Amino acid sequence: MIEVENLVKHYGDKKAVNDISFTIRDGELVGFLGPNGAGKSTTMNVITGYLSATSGSARINGIDILEDPMEAKRHIGYLPEQPPLYMDMSVNEYLDFICDLKKVDRNRRSHIDDICEQAGITGVYRRMIKNLSKGYKQRVGLAQALIGDPEVLILDEPTVGLDPIQIVEIRNVIRDLGRQRTVILSSHILPEVQTICRRVLVINEGKIIADDSPQNLSKYVEMNHRMQIRVAAPQSKAEQILREIPEMGEVVFEGVMEEDTSDFMICARDNADIRRLLFNGCAKAGCPILMMNPLSASLEDIFIKLTEKSETNEKEA
Repeated sequence: MIEVENLVKHYGDKKAVNDISFTIRDGELVGFLGPNGAGKSTTMNVITGYLSATSGSARINGIDILEDPMEAKRHIGYLPEQPPLYMDMSVNEYLDFICDLKKVDRNRRSHIDDICEQAGITGVYRRMIKNLSKGYKQRVGLAQALIGDPEVLILDEPTVGLDPIQIVEIRNVIRDLGRQRTVILSSHILPEVQTICRRVLVINEGKIIADDSPQNLSKYVEMNHRMQIRVAAPQSKAEQILREIPEMGEVVFEGVMEEDTSDFMICARDNADIRRLLFNGCAKAGCPILMMNPLSASLEDIFIKLTEKSETNEKEA
């Protein structure tokens, strides 16, 4: 379990973290989101003991990270944005070195073999780290975080700089690890968080502005009723039909994806349900609807709206 209580961190006159509190229970996989400079890396560095807090506390399994850092760190595996790798070491030499640093006293060879299998690096075990691809270097960084079998994993931008295939691979590894451990995942790739995290914390200007599941976060955002539709008519005619429908708000042409049709993104006013009106209007004009796809708010929409609201509230205060 991770407990953060009234955490504050100053850098000179700047308050990077402003009196935040949250609890992450055993076995949770939590996304930690925020724009650049929001305070998320500072928060993660305080939780892992890399930085001291100005005030407040961070506890790992009930152990205060500042009062007993050595014991607290035994429970933490940390992968910073830039993995702490030694390029002139082979993978096996590096992981053996990390075992020395963490004072691992179990069967070392068996332990490292298990971790290499979890991280998917068994095939490069004896290769020099400097000769590995970016994706494999990231996996080696993840492997070092797993040394000592910590109950808590803190991952800061674990897929930054990776290609799409590597992102999917690392994402799958993290999802598997989340079944056995408590995981905090900081990421700018919002679909990634939406895919693998069951809970999301959003921080902006040093304050937690949202804490919920990706599905429930949509209640924080006032979204119009949106749909993507395909009408069997040329753009001009279809657009005229759509704009004449009562309660219709925004109508945005998205292109021609099928011969003699037009695709639009439409928004109803005041969250009105216009599906029947839409169907009847197009049918009356002799231009049937060939596709109607409701569009829910994505995590990107929610993230942008939440940070905009937070900044507006700060200015008004």
